[in-house]
Amino acid sequence: MELVDRWRSLLTCYNEIACHLDRELQASHGITMSEFETLDRLVETACDDCRMQDLQSGMYLSQSALSRTVARLEKHGLAERTMCAADRRGVFVKITDAGRDLHARARETHLAILAEHLDRAPADA
Repeated sequence: MELVDRWRSLLTCYNEIACHLDRELQASHGITMSEFETLDRLVETACDDCRMQDLQSGMYLSQSALSRTVARLEKHGLAERTMCAADRRGVFVKITDAGRDLHARARETHLAILAEHLDRAPADA
């Protein structure tokens, strides 16, 4: 049962951090943890147009959940979607200047919460 106990400890740690992140990002910046993560990945890719499928491949969100997340970001002017001219099934997404500004502010909150929680988390959790 040690393996199960370690798994449960990891889940508890993740859920505690995720809930705190979601609350603080929403209260301070008006975005969810998923919206922040999407903006963060877009900043990290450092390209003007990122294919949705490439963005989704490295995230915990399903394709439909990412699509809804990007739609919310787009509604608030934080990201833009365009169709791929060569492949009509392809969709590109890019972060806007407003999205970059919000990400820069929210990143400080994100890092502070991670530092607070991960500095006290068990090393093997």
